[in-house]
Amino acid sequence: MNPSEADPSVAAVPPAASFWQRRVVTPIVNQLKQGITPEKIALTIALGLLLSIFPILGATTILCALAAFALRLNQPIIQLINYLSYPLQLAFLIPFYRAGEHLLGRAPVRLNIPLLFQRFGADVRQFFLDFGMIAVGGILAWLIVAPFAVACIYYIARPLLRALATRIRPSLETTS
Repeated sequence: MNPSEADPSVAAVPPAASFWQRRVVTPIVNQLKQGITPEKIALTIALGLLLSIFPILGATTILCALAAFALRLNQPIIQLINYLSYPLQLAFLIPFYRAGEHLLGRAPVRLNIPLLFQRFGADVRQFFLDFGMIAVGGILAWLIVAPFAVACIYYIARPLLRALATRIRPSLETTS
């Protein structure tokens, strides 16, 4: 039986809000309650978003894990941000490759996501021969964008997390 059916005063939570609350907000709030600074969480979010758009499919999980380990950031939060941002990686993939072609002075090559998957599945060696320099160009373009993007994300997230922390911490002090 649904809890809202048993008690009419309990409103049904929409699945999207429930997912967002359980999977994103609650872990961040829990970290703030445990004393993790808003700055550390903002850095985790910024790096998670930035690394999630790295223009090589399959590399982001490892990059996020290494960054979190090296900087002592929260692994679950950085991976969560990474996984939730996967559509962003797909959206930025071709633009990074195009920018990389421009940076390297290479002629544009026909590209689309299904084509890349199909060619990779057909012959991995030939895929790297055909698209290796495009990937290098995409990484160069990402490296140019990365410092600015991480700074913007960090400086946007930090005041929001500080405000959340000030709302949470007084309630913690009254309960103890």
